[in-house]
Amino acid sequence: MRGIVRVSSRIAHRLLASLPALVGVLVFTFLLMRVLPGDPAVFFASSPTAGPEEIQQIRVSMGLDRSIPEQLVLYLRDVLTGNLGRSMSTGQPVATDLAQRLPASLELTLAALVLALACAIPLGVMAALRPGSAVDHGVRLLCSIGVCAPTFVCGLVLIYVFYVVLGIAPDPTGRIGAFDAPPPDITGLLLVDYALVGDFESWLSAVSQLILPAVTMALFVLAPLARMTRASMLIALGSDFIRTARSVGLPPFKVIVGYGLRNALLPIITITGVVFSTMLGANVLVEKVFAWPGVGSYALDALVSSDYAPVQGFVLLMAMIFVVVNLTIDTLYGFADPRVSLR
Repeated sequence: MRGIVRVSSRIAHRLLASLPALVGVLVFTFLLMRVLPGDPAVFFASSPTAGPEEIQQIRVSMGLDRSIPEQLVLYLRDVLTGNLGRSMSTGQPVATDLAQRLPASLELTLAALVLALACAIPLGVMAALRPGSAVDHGVRLLCSIGVCAPTFVCGLVLIYVFYVVLGIAPDPTGRIGAFDAPPPDITGLLLVDYALVGDFESWLSAVSQLILPAVTMALFVLAPLARMTRASMLIALGSDFIRTARSVGLPPFKVIVGYGLRNALLPIITITGVVFSTMLGANVLVEKVFAWPGVGSYALDALVSSDYAPVQGFVLLMAMIFVVVNLTIDTLYGFADPRVSLR
C-alpha cells in the first residue's frame, strides 16, 4: 500500500512539473500559427471572389478580429475548460476529430514500434556478440541506410515493389479494404475491435492494410534502436559479472539474455520512449503516402489551409503523450532493474 502511495505521489509530482512545459507549448504554437503567412478567413471564404465584407465576417466568427494577446487569453481559457476549438475544415470540434483519428495513429505507431524492436534488438545483440565481423558491418550498414533514406521514399518504394510489381499488397488506401465493413467502434483500434467481434477475415484484411505502412515506419526507427542495443550490449558484455558468469560455466543463452541483455535494457527503454514519441509526431508523411486517417495527416491538412485550431490541438496532444511516455519509462525502469527506484 505504501508503495502504491509513493508511485501515485511520484506521478502527481511529474504531472505538476510538466504543466509549465505544456503551457509553453501552447503559447509557442499559438504565436507561431499567427506569424505564419496566410489568412484562414480568405481560405475558408465561400468563393474565390468573396468580397471584403464576407472575409471580415469570417474573421469575426473565428475571433481573428481581436488583438493577439486577447486571442491568446481566450484560447488558454478555452483549453482549461477542455475546448480545443472547432475545425473550419471538418466543421467538428477539434477534440472530437483528434479522438476519432488518434486510434489510427496509435495502431500504426505501436505496430511499427513492435516490429522495429523485434528486429532491432536481435540485430543489436548479434552485432555486439561479434564486433568487427561481417554481421556487425551488415547491421551498421542497415542502420546507415535506415537513417539516410527518407520515410516517404521508403513508403513509395514498398508500394511500387509489393503493390505495383508483385501485386501481393492491398491498395494503399487506408485502414480498411474496399470490400470490408468497419467493425463496431469499441476501442477505435481495428485489430482489437475485429478480434472482439470475432470477424477474423476482416482482421486479416486489416493486418494486410497495416503491414506496408508499419514496415515503412519501422525502417525509420530501426537504426537508433539497433545502434543503442549494440552499444549497450557491448558495455554489458565487457563487464566483470559477465566474465564471472562465463567462467562458472553458465549456459551462453542465460549469460547473454539473462545477464547481458537484462543489464543493457535501461538505455534501450529510454531510446524506445523517445522513438515512440517521435514516431507519433513524424508519421505525417507515412499517413499521407498510405492515405492513413490519423492525427498526423489531419494536422498537415489543417496546416496547409491555415486552420489554426487543429494544429494547436495536435501539438498539445503530442506534448501530453510525451509526458505520459516519460512517466511510463520511469515505471519500466523499476521492472528492468530493481536497483532503480522511482525516487
